[in-house]
Amino acid sequence: METNRFETFFDAIIAIVITVLVLKIPQPASPTLNAVLDLHTMYIAYLISFLILYNLWYANHNLFQLVETIDNTTLWIYGMMTFVISLIPYFTIWLANNPNSVAAETMFGLLFIVTHILNTLATKAVYRSNPYNKNLQEINHDSYYMNLPLILIIIGFILTYSGYSKGIYYTCLTSIVLWILIGRIIRRKKNG
Repeated sequence: METNRFETFFDAIIAIVITVLVLKIPQPASPTLNAVLDLHTMYIAYLISFLILYNLWYANHNLFQLVETIDNTTLWIYGMMTFVISLIPYFTIWLANNPNSVAAETMFGLLFIVTHILNTLATKAVYRSNPYNKNLQEINHDSYYMNLPLILIIIGFILTYSGYSKGIYYTCLTSIVLWILIGRIIRRKKNG
């Protein structure tokens, strides 16, 4: 399949998920600064989810600039990832409404882990379906640094199940920032 058509589809899905996500944020109870600050967990959960979606979009946009076709395996992996990211608004709101819930934290963390794993598998599938693409060979996404966000989230699970109820919540935020920074470093090496 040509990547232009698929990239348009993937971009639309991410745009819809972000729109649904922002529409789930409630309005403050009153027009005061305290009412806005009372929703801080909602804003942080939204920020984490937005950064996950934006990073997926940006990474895949850069990847698809280098390839012209993808195979069926890649499409199926992206299909699974699309299903998973469509759940982000649901679990974001659940976490934001229950920031001290271990169940909400766990599901949010698992969603992040599955998204990261599927993105890694999708990237590898794109590489496999384009074995002679010199641009892809130069980037080399097979960096061990890409596993650091997963390790950080596992630490968050340990913290959450050891008694610090917001461990996954905060390590998800730190992980997505780390994921973005690692991606930037890899792209800079390619360009520089």
